[in-house]
Amino acid sequence: MEPFKPVLVVDDDSNTRLTMQALLEAEGYDVACAADGQEALDYLDRVGLPALILLDLAMPVLDGYQFRERQLRNPRWAAVPVILISGDRDLARIAAALGVEAYFRKPVEMGEMLDAVRVLAANTMAV
Repeated sequence: MEPFKPVLVVDDDSNTRLTMQALLEAEGYDVACAADGQEALDYLDRVGLPALILLDLAMPVLDGYQFRERQLRNPRWAAVPVILISGDRDLARIAAALGVEAYFRKPVEMGEMLDAVRVLAANTMAV
């Protein structure tokens, strides 16, 4: 059986990353983490394509806006689905402008987020 692609969690808050990682792993997903957009780009370049990306917006070094812009410019990376996770009050507009598949406002309702992960990852999990 082929290995599965991981879910990439990109968030500068270590508690958020660890919580999401634990939750996703408990659901059977492989998880990779990045503390900012630059680490996420390095992951994509070095390791390969994840099944999907859970992306925070406000991060140091390279924020979620900059990450998404660079992701979309790369033909290999552009097809990876993205779920935005942010406390921004204008998240619906931002999500539409960035062309992401889903978004959730922090604090995240984990059951709803897991439902979205299941749907989006279903078509991209197997390598």
